[in-house]
This record gives sequence, C-alpha cells and structure tokens, in this order.
Amino acid sequence: MAHVTSIGLDVHARSVSACAFDPFTGEVTQKAFGTDAGEIAEWIKGFEGPKAVYESGPTGFALCNGLRALGVDCVVGAVSKMQRPAADRRRKNDRRDAAFLARLLATHNVVEVWVPPAEVEAARDLSRSLDDAREDLQRARQRLSKFLLRRGHVFDEVDALGRRRGAWTVAFWRWVRGLR
Repeated sequence: MAHVTSIGLDVHARSVSACAFDPFTGEVTQKAFGTDAGEIAEWIKGFEGPKAVYESGPTGFALCNGLRALGVDCVVGAVSKMQRPAADRRRKNDRRDAAFLARLLATHNVVEVWVPPAEVEAARDLSRSLDDAREDLQRARQRLSKFLLRRGHVFDEVDALGRRRGAWTVAFWRWVRGLR
C-alpha cells in the first residue's frame, strides 16, 4: 500500500525525535518522545496513511516490532546506504535527522533492512552471548598463562608415555593450585 505521510524517527536509548512530512502539502510536524511504542504509535496514527522509518543501529528492532504490533507500518533503513550531504555534518541534531529520514522515505530513497522475527532475534542473541563467553574465556586463559610465564612458571608435566600434558586440564589446575 502506498503511504501518504512519511514519518522519520531518530531513535536513541532514552528518547525518540519524530518528524512527520506530507509531500503533497509540504506540512512538517515534529515531536519528541520517550521510548514507549504506544505513545509513538498513537501520534503516528493521527496522520493520513503514515509509514515510519528509523536508522538501523544499536537500538535494534524493538521499536519497529512494537510499532508493527500496534498496527503502524514501520521499516528500518540501512544507515550505510543513506546518502548524506556534507554540509549536514556540521549541523547535525536529532530533529534534523528525523526530518531527513522522513524526506528520504517520501522520495523512496530508503534501503530497508530485514527485521527478524522475535525467535530469530533470540537465536542471534544466544549465539552472540556464546561467542562473547568463548572470547572472554580465551582472554582470561591468555592473561593467566602470561602472568605465570612472567613469574617463571611453565607447566611442563608429561604423562606415562612421555607426552606433554595439555594446559587447562585437571593436571594443569592441580599444578596451578600447588604454586601458592
């Protein structure tokens, strides 16, 4: 369905700046919100044929999913694909960003990002958490082994066949506890 009013949202962790732009009349309406999707949806639904957009970023897809659940047509734009005039870098603020997004949407110059369903987002979060835990463990092991090495402690036990035992085993931790 073709939309009439383009709504640009500049989304932050604790605030949302909104700009509604009607390309037929040239009317621009701006408002600031908290992050409550219900309040934002109520304001958006007051316009004729609204469609909202905000930039992809660290705030994720929660607002988009919340607005869609309340019946608002909302998309997330790929920030890396948006053209920005060089002059805007000096005069950047939330209201201007929201107005810019509304105008981009009105001219159909927004490259939309796929918004994953809640189940896919949960799986992504779980995968990211596992990767983070794995990296934390690797860094902790690295710090411990280098700490011991700086103090002249090197684990070099061998098994009954003369093979060197690996680090991070039960034998390694027994050796570490014995260093006290």
